[in-house]
Amino acid sequence: MRKPILDLESVKAEIMNLKGKNIQMEVNKGRKRMAHYEGVLEDIYKSVFVVRLADNSGQDKLSYSFSDVLCGDVKIEAKK
Repeated sequence: MRKPILDLESVKAEIMNLKGKNIQMEVNKGRKRMAHYEGVLEDIYKSVFVVRLADNSGQDKLSYSFSDVLCGDVKIEAKK
């Protein structure tokens, strides 16, 4: 089991600061597979957030929970 470094409220606050900004994401898909996405953090709800993807990979939006970020399965940073 992974030991969380942050608490859920601090993760929510960090993600709320990124709303409307271009971001880069790294998502753990399991079995040592990582996916990289770029997009805009579009909406934030009570327990999930929605990212509109910038590329034409066949998907328009992705949604993840704050607990995915907390446990390290999803890493988000502002695009430089």
